[in-house]
This record gives sequence, structure tokens and C-alpha cells, in this order.
Amino acid sequence: QVQLVESGGGLVQPGGSLRLSCAVSGISADVYAIGWFRQAPGKEREGVSCVSSSNGPTNFVDSVKGRFTISRDIAKNTVDLQMNNLRPEDTAVYYCARTKYPMILCTVDHPSMFEDWGQGTQVTISS
Repeated sequence: QVQLVESGGGLVQPGGSLRLSCAVSGISADVYAIGWFRQAPGKEREGVSCVSSSNGPTNFVDSVKGRFTISRDIAKNTVDLQMNNLRPEDTAVYYCARTKYPMILCTVDHPSMFEDWGQGTQVTISS
């Protein structure tokens, strides 16, 4: 059974940092692309970042470029999202998911390409 579990959310002030982790079980996290998405109240789910299969290229939505990084730990079978210089507009529930098929150049433009969504972790940026 494939399972993805997010952790690391919390409340931080603007300008602060958080590190989210996506623990993958049931499959090797390196075979599929892993994506991070977020959903704010009243808004649609938005793709944030992804790392391609075989630890390939990464991709980021424009609003987080230069602030967020994504990394894969093959030994731990996890994919982390390091979020720096956080802004109030980053407030959302963050989810991770894996692609339905191996993807050598990932994109988070189409959430329908992902499955096995985690339960989400709340990130709140507020002073």
C-alpha cells in the first residue's frame, strides 16, 4: 500500500522558515516524481514544487522561486520542502503526492497527474 505522510507545518512569522517533509512508503520515492501542492481557504489547489524521477530536475511555481527548495533523501525515502522568507500568502494546507507514472521532467501544472495524496499539513504565516 502506497502512503505519503506530510509533517513539519506550523505557525511562523513573516520572513521565517519551515521545513516540510513527505515520508513515502510502499514505493521507492525515487521512481516517481514527487510534488508539493497547497490549498488556501476558498482557493483552488496550487502546485508548488516537484522533483522528477531518478532525482532529476526540480520545478517551482513562480511565486516561490528563490525562496523554496526541494530535496529528496533516497535513504530515508522522503522529499523535503524547505521554505524560507515566508509570506502571509504562503498560508495554506500543504500536500505531497506522487505521479501516476515515472516522470523525468516533472511539472505541478496538472494535479490530475498525481495520486496517493497525503492528508496535508497546515502552514500559517502570521505576525
